[in-house]
Amino acid sequence: MNDTATAHELSASRTLWDLLVRRADRTPGRRVLLQDDRALTFGELRQRAERVAAGLYDRGVRPGTVVAWQLPTRLETAVLSFALARLGAVQSPVIPFYRDREVGFALRESKAEFFAVPGVWRGFDHTEMARRLGAKGVFEAYDELPDGDPAVLPPPPAEGTSVRWIYWTSGTTSDPKGVLHTDRSLIAGGSCLAHALRLTSDDVGSMAFPYAHIAGPDYTVMLLLYGFPAVMFEHFALPDALEDYRRHGVTVAGGSTAFYSMFLAEQRKRPEAPLIPSLRLLAGGGAPKPPEVYHAVVREMGVQLTHGYGMTEVPMITMGAPDDTPENLATTEGRPPEGMRIRVVEGEVRLRGEAVCQGYLDPAQTAEAFDAEGFLRTGDLGHVTDSGHLVLTGRLKDVIIRKGENVSAKEIEDLLAAHPAVGDVAVIGLPDAERGELVCAVVERAPGAGEPLTLEAMSSYLRAAGLSVHKLPERLESVDALPRNETLRKVLKYKLRERFSR
Repeated sequence: MNDTATAHELSASRTLWDLLVRRADRTPGRRVLLQDDRALTFGELRQRAERVAAGLYDRGVRPGTVVAWQLPTRLETAVLSFALARLGAVQSPVIPFYRDREVGFALRESKAEFFAVPGVWRGFDHTEMARRLGAKGVFEAYDELPDGDPAVLPPPPAEGTSVRWIYWTSGTTSDPKGVLHTDRSLIAGGSCLAHALRLTSDDVGSMAFPYAHIAGPDYTVMLLLYGFPAVMFEHFALPDALEDYRRHGVTVAGGSTAFYSMFLAEQRKRPEAPLIPSLRLLAGGGAPKPPEVYHAVVREMGVQLTHGYGMTEVPMITMGAPDDTPENLATTEGRPPEGMRIRVVEGEVRLRGEAVCQGYLDPAQTAEAFDAEGFLRTGDLGHVTDSGHLVLTGRLKDVIIRKGENVSAKEIEDLLAAHPAVGDVAVIGLPDAERGELVCAVVERAPGAGEPLTLEAMSSYLRAAGLSVHKLPERLESVDALPRNETLRKVLKYKLRERFSR
C-alpha cells in the first residue's frame, strides 16, 4: 500500500466520520491510539464510537445538538469526540485546566445543551464546577462512556461544510472567542501537517498536548491519513514520560518550543546516549522558535526539528519539511500547502483557504477579522521569502503565546488594575527559550500604597480572582511610571519589552 497515495485519497473525505470509516475499512487491525498498556485499533475506534454515539442518542443528542466537553487526553476522549462526529453534533471542546471564568463563558456563548466532564481530575472537581455554573446535561466521561445499540442511529452526516466545531481562543480581549470550524477545515489543516512531515505507516507519533486543543483533530487527521499510531499522555511531564516514549518506540515527538526545550534539557543530563533511541523528528508550532533552539536540538539530540505556524482559526498554515535547508528550518515557519493562499498587506499576514475557519460566534468579530476579499487578518507581521517560506517578525495583536497557548494581556491587566497596590499595569510577553514567551507584569505602584506587590502575592490574588494557572505571570517588575506617548497617553509596550528583554 502506498502511504502517500492513500493519504491524498483519504484527504478528500467529506467528514471526519467518513475519514475514520474509510481508514478502518483499509486497515482495521492497525493500532491508532496507545496509552499506558491500552490500545485501540482503527476498527475498534470506529466500533466503540458507534456504540457511544448510540448511547448519546438515547440521551437526546441529535444532529446539530451543541455538546461541550472538558476532558483530558485519553482514549475515551477521542472515542467520545468521534461519537459526536458520527451523530453530526456540534462539539465545543474546552481545555481541561480552564476554570469558572472561561468555562462559564464558553457554555453560555455556545448555548451547550450537554457538558461532558471528567469528574474529579488532578484534584479539581469538574462536576461541581459544572453544577456551580448551571451547565445543562452534565455527565461524566472518564472511564465510562454512554453505550447503546448502533441500530438506533440515524445516517451519518453527508457533508462536511457545516459548522460542527466551536474552539476557544483568548485572542486580544479579556473574553475568549468562539472559533467556528467545519469537518472539512479540520481535515484540510491536518492534511497540511501530514503531507509536510513526510510520515509513513511505520512511524509512531505522540500527543503530549490537550486533546481539546485545536491540535487534537489536527494530529488525529494525520493518523487517519497515514495509518500510524500515536501515544497519548494524560499528564505530560519529563522525565516520567520518557518510559512510554521508549516503550512504544516513538519516532515523532514535540508540540511547541516548550517541548523542544524540555527534551533538550533531559538530553543534556546524559549527553552520551540518545534520549529516545527510536526518535528521528521533533515537530510542532504554536509559539515562536528561537533559531538557537533548532541548532541545539539537531546538534545535541541528533534528530531533525521542523516547526510550523498555526492558530485556532487556521490549525495549520505553514510547516517546515524535513528536507528543508537548515537555514530555512531555523529561521522560517516553513511553506504553505497547496490551497493555502498567503497575502502580506502592509506587513500583516492574511490567509485564505479551506483550512481557514468560518469566522466567530460573534458576527461582529467575524466582520472585523476578514477583509473585503475574504482573507483572514491574522494580526501577525511577516514576509514571504523568494523560496516561498514564511518569516514572522512580530504581532499586531497584543497576545502572549506561552507554551503554545494564547494568553490575553488585557485579561490579566483588568484583574490587576483592581489591586489596591497597583496604580497602573502593563502585561507583556518576553522571549523565553523554554516557553516561547513568558508573561511579565510591569506595575506602577499606587500612590500611598503600603508594602510593594510581590510575585507570590500577585499570583495568589489572580488565582483568587479566577485566572487560570497557565496564565499567571512568571515575572513581576515595578516601575515609577509606565512609558506613554504624548497624545493619548497610551502605554508604549515596545519600550517595556526592549527594557526587560535585555
